[in-house]
Amino acid sequence: MKQPERFREYIWLVNTISRSRNGLTLSELNERWVQTDMSGGLPMARNTFLRHKQAVEEMFGLYIECDAHNQYRYYIGNEHVLHENSVQNWLLRTLTVGNLLSESLSMQQRILLENVGTESQLLEQLIEAMRSGRAVELAYQAYQQSEEHRYTVEPYCMKLFHQRWYLLARLGGNKGFRVFALDRMRRLSITKRHFDVDPYFDAEDYFSESYGVMLGDKTPLCQIVLRAFGREQYAMQDLPLHHTQHIVDQTDDHTDFELTLRPTADFIAHLLSRGRWLKVVRPQTLADEVRRQHLEAAED
Repeated sequence: MKQPERFREYIWLVNTISRSRNGLTLSELNERWVQTDMSGGLPMARNTFLRHKQAVEEMFGLYIECDAHNQYRYYIGNEHVLHENSVQNWLLRTLTVGNLLSESLSMQQRILLENVGTESQLLEQLIEAMRSGRAVELAYQAYQQSEEHRYTVEPYCMKLFHQRWYLLARLGGNKGFRVFALDRMRRLSITKRHFDVDPYFDAEDYFSESYGVMLGDKTPLCQIVLRAFGREQYAMQDLPLHHTQHIVDQTDDHTDFELTLRPTADFIAHLLSRGRWLKVVRPQTLADEVRRQHLEAAED
């Protein structure tokens, strides 16, 4: 069996079991399996199922458990993983959508997608450098800079934000960290210089006070209350702006959300993009800054 076909079967197995509230017996699973084009009309052998079960655990960190006290039904033992912002979960969602689209090529004129950063060669090099613990040398040209600059940095982590890939790297000479956008990298090479990642470094914790990838501009951490109106309040409940977001007040007219983060320029840009549907209740300094930028944009 070809590798892409195996991936399709792994994804089908996870999605089918996770969508069943009470779990599925192997017999019930096969009733669904034989209805797919992958089965060729044949049931999935128990040994094949067990191999797929093991592969799902290794690839996605998902445990398919068997409830011996409930007719030997299979279920996702750690279903909370499906709701985490992990690499495995992102991969699972991406492959699921990819499989769905590959089966719907006849509908390609009716399925519109967004462009996502496709710097695959740079991604491959950076991940290899991270895996081997080697510094990289890159030529970088930031926006509004006429010339490119060269850096030798230690790649610490990668982050995807608003359809763009970013590298968080440690600079030499105790200069701290800096974020680089992959689409602004002109050249990149892996050096022979090895480095050790700080054992106390936690990538998720490092960005925990940020909205996106902006760091180091000395914007202070603060509690922010946003008032959302209309459909915006429901959109924010479905897609929180930050992991600290929670509801502090709700009426028939609006919902107030509280967040604790650093209101950097990328966060302010998001507030501006929502127009009158999102109002800053506090702090007043942030409300004044959003108002100032709205007025500046409306000037002739």
